[in-house]
Amino acid sequence: MKVLFISLGCDKNLVDSEYMLGNLAKHQFEVTDDESEADVIVINTCCFIHDAEEESIQTILEMSAWRAKGPCRALIVCGCLAQRDREEIMEEFPEVDAVLGTKSTEDIIDAVGRTLDGQKYESYQSLDKTEKHAAVRSISTGGHYAYLKIAEGCDRRCTYCVIPSIRGPYRSVPVEDLLSEAEELVLQGVKELILVAQETTWYGMDLYGERSLARLLRQLNEIDGICWIRLLYCYPEEIGDDLIDAIRDCEHVCHYIDLPIQHCNTQILKRMGRRTDKESILACIASLREKIPDIALRTTVICGFPGETDEQHKELLAFIDETEFDRLGAFCYSREENTIAAQFPDQIDEDTKLLWQEDVMELQSEVSLDKNEEMIGQRITVMIEGKVADENAYIGRSYRDAPDVDGYVFVETDKLLMSGDFVEVQITGAYEYDLIGKPAGG
Repeated sequence: MKVLFISLGCDKNLVDSEYMLGNLAKHQFEVTDDESEADVIVINTCCFIHDAEEESIQTILEMSAWRAKGPCRALIVCGCLAQRDREEIMEEFPEVDAVLGTKSTEDIIDAVGRTLDGQKYESYQSLDKTEKHAAVRSISTGGHYAYLKIAEGCDRRCTYCVIPSIRGPYRSVPVEDLLSEAEELVLQGVKELILVAQETTWYGMDLYGERSLARLLRQLNEIDGICWIRLLYCYPEEIGDDLIDAIRDCEHVCHYIDLPIQHCNTQILKRMGRRTDKESILACIASLREKIPDIALRTTVICGFPGETDEQHKELLAFIDETEFDRLGAFCYSREENTIAAQFPDQIDEDTKLLWQEDVMELQSEVSLDKNEEMIGQRITVMIEGKVADENAYIGRSYRDAPDVDGYVFVETDKLLMSGDFVEVQITGAYEYDLIGKPAGG
């Protein structure tokens, strides 16, 4: 039987999808990307912000049409939207046969079996459920890199965020499970591990009583076959000297860190429920750059948070201009139901949010271009991602680039290269977000 799997939302959701795909493959299901030939369609949904929710609902509508006319015999909805809106999904989409919550990924085989027998099926496990290493996983990222989810849930309770209510409290995966999973991924050909969680810097606090990310990095660094280890979602207030030293000292840990600050104004940060302030963020950035001069810093900011003033927006622009993040993404504030911030007065109108977002990204494009132009003439290691169609050029990423969110390095060469190859490249040109180069030495 054939299954079509649609994974929406973040990379953490993608890991859940890969566990379910692995379980389906183990039970002799064939994966297809063609709706017209799928016996089973599974949608792993997202509802972190309004746009993600709309995408999930639209996808359910589109796949419901295939369920209604066949040959699809089972439509299964899982993930964050399924966790939050379970009753509404079953009521409003009669074509949906099964709904699985965020902690019910291991029930995918039972769900498929029941629905193929004509039954409706629902499964919602406790959000306090202990995290553990899954036995089977099918990598969907091309094989040369993979995400390693080191924890589930979140304890932060930021006023704009729905994640704690959908994913539950913070639960770290034991070190030994992560090392075992990493070794298995290397055996499958993975060369880059990208560590993810709602917050990676809080790793280990629930299991070991102390922040243990630095210790995990040092142990992962010892696994043969790993070339790059990349860190995402590091809260700046939790970045201590132990973590900075581990990034600096470990040969395979990329000099790259993603620290989502969301804003710089201390009053806005407080209203967001963030546990830091402007001075602390600046101190964290200064410490990272002092100890690791070539580190690439990525961040995200929210534009138009309730009560934000034009003056505070200009403060954010000045901060971005001063700190010169290597990578930065800006998002308009999304008013999510059942969050504290949704009840705040002084909600910002959508046009203003968009204008402020454009301000931020216009400034960042200038910062990024300046930084990229500084790279011209330098040599960097590039991991090949694929070939540019009809050109003697390849697409790759450097240690400065996380997949899907950062730029690319376009490598011009007549040589035959394969995805996952590492190539020393001399940079010859720069765009706002991408670089151009050729193999060093000809």
